[in-house]
Amino acid sequence: MFDLLLEPLRYPFMLRGLCAAATVGVVCAVVGSFVVLRGLAFYGDALAHTILPGVAVGYLIGGGARKPLFWWAMLAALASALGIGFIARSTRLKEDTAVGIVFAGMFALGIAVISSVRNYAVDLTHFLFGDILGVAAADLWLIGIFGAAIVLVVLALYKEFLLVSFDPVLAATLRLPAKLIDFLLLVLIAMAIVVSLQTVGIALMVAMLVTPAATAYLLTQRLPAMMALASLLAVLSGVIGLYVSFFAGIASGAAIVLVTTAFFGLAWLVRTIAGR
Repeated sequence: MFDLLLEPLRYPFMLRGLCAAATVGVVCAVVGSFVVLRGLAFYGDALAHTILPGVAVGYLIGGGARKPLFWWAMLAALASALGIGFIARSTRLKEDTAVGIVFAGMFALGIAVISSVRNYAVDLTHFLFGDILGVAAADLWLIGIFGAAIVLVVLALYKEFLLVSFDPVLAATLRLPAKLIDFLLLVLIAMAIVVSLQTVGIALMVAMLVTPAATAYLLTQRLPAMMALASLLAVLSGVIGLYVSFFAGIASGAAIVLVTTAFFGLAWLVRTIAGR
């Protein structure tokens, strides 16, 4: 059994994949805790799809090279996040309506660009469904740097995010820049999505943001504990999912998401039996 567990570690692509899965798991769990608490799951799902035109344009400009895709996806995500925030705050429209408008427009633009690429079915589907085993050393550096930046910003502004999320009236009384903090949270979610892009892909991205945090929410009472448990569950899901993918021969992104869903199902069952 021990040799069986060590077998995948003989391959460099598996080691890089495990490092990427662990990093992405922590980042998504930390940001995803606020996504769950503030009911932003639809926003996270929509924003994951709005990066599609950035991926498509990066693919065309880079001639199929993967390196430019990260930066173009980041540009599309940030533009979408800021666009949603600007529309919601400069009009009488509610935020979910602004999300729907930007989501539909950006996703349609992405499909239009992709339809002009004849061989997109082979190349761009990796970004729709993830390709964590294709993570290169340069990709790991980008994931690590941006992931660390996201977590550090959340930790540095933890009290501000907490106050705006749970007591906006007190936040206004203390004259905190609530709108700016909300904008920053949207930007952090956008960055987390791009960092996680190659791990589970656009189609499954919302699962990494929502499911580990939702599982931890069922089992904890305090936000720091929720973040810590969500991070642990996300890392375990990434590791176990990659092992399942390796031995069962299924898509790695789907395997990771299925493991996170199994953890949620187990937590829900335990909570139901306990009558809590």
